[in-house]
Amino acid sequence: MSPEAHQNLGAAPPPAESLAPVCRLVGVGKRFGGIWACRSVDLAIRPGEVHAVMGENGAGKSTLMKMLHGVYVPDEGQVEVAGRVVSLTSPRAAEAAGIAMVPQELDLFPDLSVVENLFVGRVRPRTRFGTFDWDAMRRQAAAAFQRLNATFDIDATVRSLSGANAQMVEIARALMHEAKIVILDEPTSALTEREAQRLFGIVGELTRRGVAIIYISHRLDEVFQITDRITVMRDGERIHTGRTSELDMAQLIQMMVGRPLSKLFHRTPHPTGEALLEVQGLGRTGVFKDISFTLRRGEIVGMSGLIGAGRSEVAQAIFGIAPATEGSILIAGRPIIISNASAAIGHGIIYVPEERRSQGLVLDYPIDWNISFSGLDRISRSGFVSLRREREIAERFRSLFTIRSSSLKAPVLSLSGGNQQKVLLAKALAVEPEIILLDEPTRGVDVGAKAEIYRIIDDLAAAGKAVLIVSSEMNELLSMADRILVMHQGRLNGNFQGPDFSADAIGAAAAGVVAEATEDPALHPGSVQ
Repeated sequence: MSPEAHQNLGAAPPPAESLAPVCRLVGVGKRFGGIWACRSVDLAIRPGEVHAVMGENGAGKSTLMKMLHGVYVPDEGQVEVAGRVVSLTSPRAAEAAGIAMVPQELDLFPDLSVVENLFVGRVRPRTRFGTFDWDAMRRQAAAAFQRLNATFDIDATVRSLSGANAQMVEIARALMHEAKIVILDEPTSALTEREAQRLFGIVGELTRRGVAIIYISHRLDEVFQITDRITVMRDGERIHTGRTSELDMAQLIQMMVGRPLSKLFHRTPHPTGEALLEVQGLGRTGVFKDISFTLRRGEIVGMSGLIGAGRSEVAQAIFGIAPATEGSILIAGRPIIISNASAAIGHGIIYVPEERRSQGLVLDYPIDWNISFSGLDRISRSGFVSLRREREIAERFRSLFTIRSSSLKAPVLSLSGGNQQKVLLAKALAVEPEIILLDEPTRGVDVGAKAEIYRIIDDLAAAGKAVLIVSSEMNELLSMADRILVMHQGRLNGNFQGPDFSADAIGAAAAGVVAEATEDPALHPGSVQ
């Protein structure tokens, strides 16, 4: 970890650069058909370091990690662990070599207990009578969590755990395999800020014990916060490895995408028109209260706040997923009642959810079906879907959004995260809405895909749509929004007008400090009663 991160987390200084690598990839490559996904990659991982592997989707980092974890067998090169060449033909072989992976989509059995999950695929201790020795298993499980400074009900089912605690089970399982290298794939994507800081503390504890961490993340700020070194992949090749402290964010982005940050995206504010959406005193018992704001034609409004402040719940109430219990919603000055999502769509409102994989897309179904599904009434006649219209709509959005796929009949699951997000946006816009509510629109996508999504959002505003962006990324809101609303404990606590935003003031409002100057005197700080 970086010196600053080690100091913040109470960790020891970073490892000496003279330490022999615990693992080396020597000229490794993987080919699918006639195409090399990555080629001739050299990489050395040192004990006790946090090593980020960065790159856009499709850069080859996932293929590289899958070779290291035994999912793919390299077509060229070799892997060395502790100076010896190893054959990683399966994840079990990788674990035997001391390499563990904590995937973004956790690989746990939800209806089994914590202790049962820890022993899946492992030899379980037995009593002298030949039965499983549950007491011994519980002792081993407790010891693993003790190493993480975590307390757990190890007999609870995984289904009953929070996302952060389920992730802890995966890490504990890696420790029980005596892992020397732990690959963390997008580990904070579903965590709150507090949970992420707790994870960083655990990373510090692991590195103090000499465990090497390979860190995969699209969140550049945390990469600079906790890593010692960064390797950058682009077009299947390693183009850089060096100390994190020797790079800044602009340099890293340019290495990842091959062009300067300034050329990725630059928004020009557009003139705003009449009020399209007015929310007056909106509330839902125990969740949020007294929410009032306006969205104008051509305007992009950001909504900031800590996780749990009620931001997503406000957007979902406007869309009718979980309707408000008080207050009113006006469209173009006319009061309306929204009791479900169909009613919202009928009034020109669409919501793009945060969890695209579980809430927004049917991953096993084709791209064209996913895009057209929300607007079936527009391509159907007498109960029959026009396949020609379905194809035309999907083709239009594929071209408009530069969705990269071999075919519109390819399953959405086959696409990168950025292209999946574009399909989700296309699905939302296929119903031709006027008011667009976006919940974490760039979560889990690489920096190049982010720039493309920002362009799409900017084009929507230029076309006169009203856009609300709920986002946990401050830089995203600062660069995209005309105005930023801030929520704290279920209430609005600030309304900041751009373009000269103060990130410090917005952060303070999110933490509960009363905003000194807000545009709307109706904003009331405080918590839901």
